Amino acid sequence: MRALVVSNMRPSAADPERGRFVRDQVDALRGLPSLDGVQIELRELAQGVGGLARGSGALARRFAGERFDVVHAHFGLTAWPALALRARVRALTLHGTDLHHPRTRLLTRMALPLMDIVGVASEPLLEALPRGSARARAQVLPCGVDLGRFRPLPRGAARERLGLAPERAFVLFASSPQRPEKRFARAQTLAAEVGVELRTLGGVDPALVPLWVNAANAVLVPSEREGFGLAVLEALACDVPVLATPVGVHARALAGVDGALCAPFELAVWAAALEPHVRAGDPRIAGRAHAERFSARLMAERVAAAWRAALQRR
Repeated sequence: MRALVVSNMRPSAADPERGRFVRDQVDALRGLPSLDGVQIELRELAQGVGGLARGSGALARRFAGERFDVVHAHFGLTAWPALALRARVRALTLHGTDLHHPRTRLLTRMALPLMDIVGVASEPLLEALPRGSARARAQVLPCGVDLGRFRPLPRGAARERLGLAPERAFVLFASSPQRPEKRFARAQTLAAEVGVELRTLGGVDPALVPLWVNAANAVLVPSEREGFGLAVLEALACDVPVLATPVGVHARALAGVDGALCAPFELAVWAAALEPHVRAGDPRIAGRAHAERFSARLMAERVAAAWRAALQRR
């Protein structure tokens, strides 16, 4: 069996973390005993219309005359370059922006009838699918959190490796401030209200992200919307306090986690939840067991099962 995974989330110098969750899923798929002997390749295309156009041609030339058992595209527009390849089964995982952004929504919806497998990153995204066949047969196929990368590390050691003051509290905005749906201004307002330093993950080397999470007193995810909610799971996997809005999988992931908050953004409520973590020397929560329910390995097993079922139907 031979599978090809295609995404349009090639990392760049400005955004080295882009698409890491897809790479984590490919690594998890390669490690599944049920897929032992399966050849799984990954091709990452550049974002934008030009990148997709060039990527489509490059894919067609690279794999001319070849046939895959499965071609699995991530993000709606990537379905179109992937269609240039011969495959027994075609799969597409949607991550949110492809269903909400007005410039990509139409082209994404046009690709859905051509897919044998339609996946979404979280249950709320099912409602964003057009009514009818696509929604009825869609599956929830997230990428999941890499529990090997994200695990509890001593806060002092993490700060030392990052060159940070060992005793100075800070909170971490778990995204780039340039992404409007992540609502950086909310994090700024909250940090100012509590009187704590705010740092961000924009442009951070992926290898350092687990250090930044463990070094923080708390992680802030005040997003307007999320396709999934990986930043929350990464914080939970590190046993780091996290405050998040109830979008994506946040409500499910944070249910029953003492010291975490999942609530609409209201400054007084969030400030009251954050202050104890800022004042504590080494704030931690019991979050890892909750993150394990969304591990990259478990989510990869869902994808592998979807592949096998579709191939059997073929």
